[in-house]
Amino acid sequence: MKIPQLKKKPELKSCHNVTWEDDYSWIHQENILEVLKDSSKLLPEVRKYLEDENDYFSHQMSDTKEIQKVLFDEIKGRIKLDDESLPFKDVRYSYWTKTTTKGNYSIKLRKKIDSGEIEEIWNGDLEKEKLKTEYFGLGDLEVSYNDKLLAYSLDLKGSEYYTIHIRDIKSREQVSEKIENTSGGITFSLDDKYIFYSKLDDNHRPREIYRHEIGAPTSKDILIFKEESEAFTVGIGLSSDEKYFFITSSDHNTSEQYYFKADEIIPKPKLIDKRKRGIIYSVNSWNGNFYKHTNEDAEDFKIEKTNDLEKKEWETFIPAREEVLIGGLIFLNNWIIRSETSNALSKLILRNPKNNEEEEIFFSDEKVIVPGVSLTQRNRNTDTVYLSYSSPKTPGRTYLYNLKTKEKKLVKEQEIPSGHNSDDYIVERLECASHDGRMVPITITRHKKTKLDGSAKLLLYGYGSYGSSMSPSFSSTRISLIERDIIWVTSHIRGGMEKGMKWWKEGKLLNKKNTFEDYIASAKFLIEKKFTSKGNIIGMGGSAGGLLMGAVVNQAPDLFLGIVMAVPFVDSLTTNLDHSLPLTVGEFDEFGNAKDKKEHFDYIFSYAPYNNIKKMDYPNILITTSLSDNRVLFDEPAKFTAKLRDYKTDNNLLLLKTEMNAGHGGKSGRDGAIEEIAVDYAFALKIAGKLNTWSWNIKINYHINIVSRLMGLAINKLA
Repeated sequence: MKIPQLKKKPELKSCHNVTWEDDYSWIHQENILEVLKDSSKLLPEVRKYLEDENDYFSHQMSDTKEIQKVLFDEIKGRIKLDDESLPFKDVRYSYWTKTTTKGNYSIKLRKKIDSGEIEEIWNGDLEKEKLKTEYFGLGDLEVSYNDKLLAYSLDLKGSEYYTIHIRDIKSREQVSEKIENTSGGITFSLDDKYIFYSKLDDNHRPREIYRHEIGAPTSKDILIFKEESEAFTVGIGLSSDEKYFFITSSDHNTSEQYYFKADEIIPKPKLIDKRKRGIIYSVNSWNGNFYKHTNEDAEDFKIEKTNDLEKKEWETFIPAREEVLIGGLIFLNNWIIRSETSNALSKLILRNPKNNEEEEIFFSDEKVIVPGVSLTQRNRNTDTVYLSYSSPKTPGRTYLYNLKTKEKKLVKEQEIPSGHNSDDYIVERLECASHDGRMVPITITRHKKTKLDGSAKLLLYGYGSYGSSMSPSFSSTRISLIERDIIWVTSHIRGGMEKGMKWWKEGKLLNKKNTFEDYIASAKFLIEKKFTSKGNIIGMGGSAGGLLMGAVVNQAPDLFLGIVMAVPFVDSLTTNLDHSLPLTVGEFDEFGNAKDKKEHFDYIFSYAPYNNIKKMDYPNILITTSLSDNRVLFDEPAKFTAKLRDYKTDNNLLLLKTEMNAGHGGKSGRDGAIEEIAVDYAFALKIAGKLNTWSWNIKINYHINIVSRLMGLAINKLA
């Protein structure tokens, strides 16, 4: 099949006295945000190119159709399709969600506490069917405090423009006009007369908080807060004691909060602390005190306490510790629970506020786990909570835990219907030295049968941006690769906060290249230690992790067998220079401001994947994107693919797959998500030469079924 070719229309660009040529910049339309909302406005020749690439993808991957089906069935077979969450006890009802065998979306249920009557208040599959839409994204689903109203927000394109709806639960009739162009979040007032929401501006940035009176026209909605800076976005939430609403305005690096009493008739938000560049803080209230989680004079955060937000006489409640990330607080009447993270591992700490004594809550003998905690009920006069944990080899387990007696009862375990034996897998936590001597944590998950002689293929996952930490939790999907002799490794590279704020700072702005160096150092370490060998690594990353993939494949292509890049941020210089795009201005403190600062321009230009494609051999590459993605516009991976086709000197696969009805998160619905994972994994197995391999568990189950059938036939004959 003919390789797709995007038409070249060379354009000279210049900035800071630097000039460069871009053959494909023409595909970025000036009305791009309108295109995201309405794809009919897409240039016909661009649509034709994306469709041609999709056809080429289908042709080149035609030999993977069977394995895609096998993978889909495997992954879905590890999901308990008819499942239910644990209940949360409110005042009059207990609420929980469930999924069904045939459904793709969740169902919300409640049970009346006094009568035991069960009621279905939301069914995602029925709602989708009623709207007759291909994409169905639920942003928020909230019940009013009097349990009479249901508010929900929907995105039907994938472009993250959410429309809010409010209806009466009993009659299912809409009780208010729909509210369009919101960020999706919904917050009820305690008297259930209003909702608060954030509206998107022309650049898809939530910078205004409105109060909507339920039943009144949206034209009468009251603006209660407006953020003037284009770099900051806003949100609103209720305090733990339900006495205050807090409005948070922030970018990725700096925050500022306002508050007003929950019973204020006309809210007039008051400033807590004026923003200071690089200072992140958030305030909560409980039992007559205010608690501030802040990194001011505490790089890895501390928690301060005061009883008066006017006087602001803060005293230290939880002190800072170097390279130990101090998390927030969960309040009960007699207990406080908090989290700490260091060296890419988290733990939970229980505090008795009466004597301020603390102790760690222990879960398991496993060293590499992800702990979690959640409330069982709205009334906080209780000693019981839900405690949970998982590890790369152990499915999630949730206990009803008594903080006072230390008794715990297993109340939910992630069921793997097709079978799972944790003892079949080995998890290791190692460290490797990066280019500057900093030690990078690495989490390795492999099958016990996989040989460590350098022969194994290895998938190396990375992200490394925005301070987002990659937790070593259980993933039932990864088992499909691990059981086919592919080792799964997550490198906890700089740019995340696995080792505190310093770990983030050392991987952003003019330190961004540390992220790439950490990843490459991890790859070389894994080769040296015989987990794999040169040319047998499959790199994987999405969004900002796609930027990582683009940078490292330009820098060290010979390390890789292949690269999987999902919605990749690969034309990062062009995007950074365009201040009208939704995320650019708010990310100046993450990636820099190339338009206004030459130092930032030179640095970004030196690593931006699109600008650094070279005439050389590249490994096999799969790139996926979505037409309605407003976080990483589809034109970035499209341009990257087209230019890569011009420059690469090899015959390896280069595939671009565009979802024409989806956004940044890909397809909606459970089956849609599994299908996309199956495609990525099929590509990995194809380039690894494992299209005809079955997983060990599937093999065993297959043979057991064959034996069972033969025995059944024999018994029938004897009968």
